[in-house]
Amino acid sequence: MIRELHFPTPIYIFDHNDPSLNVQLEKDILNWMNQDKGVTRTNVKGWHSTTDMHTRPEFARLTKALHEAQLKIYDEEHLDSEPFLGNMWANVNPPGGMNRAHMHPNCLWSGVYYVKAPKNSGHLKIDDPRAAASMCRPKMRPRLNHPDTSPTRLWREHHYEPIAGRCIMFPAWLVHCVDPNESNDMRISVSFNFLQKTMFV
Repeated sequence: MIRELHFPTPIYIFDHNDPSLNVQLEKDILNWMNQDKGVTRTNVKGWHSTTDMHTRPEFARLTKALHEAQLKIYDEEHLDSEPFLGNMWANVNPPGGMNRAHMHPNCLWSGVYYVKAPKNSGHLKIDDPRAAASMCRPKMRPRLNHPDTSPTRLWREHHYEPIAGRCIMFPAWLVHCVDPNESNDMRISVSFNFLQKTMFV
């Protein structure tokens, strides 16, 4: 028997093992939030900063780390040209806060970096991009040694638990959302979009 895999969707996960970065990020993001009312995009009951975070010097360490991670992806995916960070913003979701389903048009790669992620503070949910797959939803057996054995999640969506210091990058056309924060503390993350310089030449 031959099994072929077509139209795969790559998702990359990086863990940044520097606790001091998150301590500083939390301080700077909350200070920013206290001075700026932010904007409304997909956020519900949460604060969404303006999208110029990557131009602010206090966030240079994170910007550099994200760019280095994206270089590895460009190499792995055999992409031509250099990546550049088009925009970046902070998200602060208090208890009950969430983000509605959306995608990021005119971008190549999107991602999220978790600064503070209490338990039950809201999974990142990514939908199956194959719309036609929803026409048939077979009953599936749980997969042994797999972290997510829910039959519905196995077929139409994938959930990622937020972990402080973790970065998840995915193609910008993937529809995704953030589940409500069911913890008693705030969830802090940074979202961003990478483009390719030759996209607009």
